[in-house]
Amino acid sequence: MPASDLTIGFDADDTLWHNEVIFERAHERYRALLARYHDTATVDRTLFGIEMRNLGLYGYGIKGYTLSAIETAIELTGGRISAEEIRSLILLGQEMLAHPVDLLDGVAETLAALSPRYRLMLITKGDLRDQERKLGKSGLAGHFAHVEILSEKDTAAYRRFFERQQIAPERFLMVGNSVKSDILPILELGGAGVHIPYHLLWAAEKAEPPPAQPGRFFTIATMRELPDVLQRWAK
Repeated sequence: MPASDLTIGFDADDTLWHNEVIFERAHERYRALLARYHDTATVDRTLFGIEMRNLGLYGYGIKGYTLSAIETAIELTGGRISAEEIRSLILLGQEMLAHPVDLLDGVAETLAALSPRYRLMLITKGDLRDQERKLGKSGLAGHFAHVEILSEKDTAAYRRFFERQQIAPERFLMVGNSVKSDILPILELGGAGVHIPYHLLWAAEKAEPPPAQPGRFFTIATMRELPDVLQRWAK
């Protein structure tokens, strides 16, 4: 396949830059705030349940997490949480939104090497304003021919994306850290996927890896290995 006729899609959070570590550090502070009311397991279980219930309302991202964290705190304290403690949760969310964008190893160099040869696209989900902020601060925007910020990344959403962009799935490869959101839907539609695991993964993104599919599904340790994969896939 000629490289100029191939499209490479990239997830953003925990594929191009660190993200889940920001949530993990914030969540440690959240657990500490509620420690005098409930044990860690109860806090984690209740917050996750409320986040899942609220996904349809808030979507993904820091703002949704913050609102769900406040709701969880009110529920777990029986309404006893103080206004000052709620204020601290709001400030925690604002700190997360203002966090610097830290690129993963090899990302800048790899995108710079690939963008002259392939059509690169950023395909992520989450809060529009926050994702645009992170992309702007990342210094990577110039490498992408197109940026798509979705409310969900499933088979139906990718199919609509392919139709809008007039992309043939068999000439598309998606790179991401989530098997559930970045790999399985693409394989189902006939494309190829490269999984780059991140050391932290939100529980809602967990999924079993697909069966071996030589030539269509690859797993690598860092972005630096991607050019070698593309050479094998593009043959």
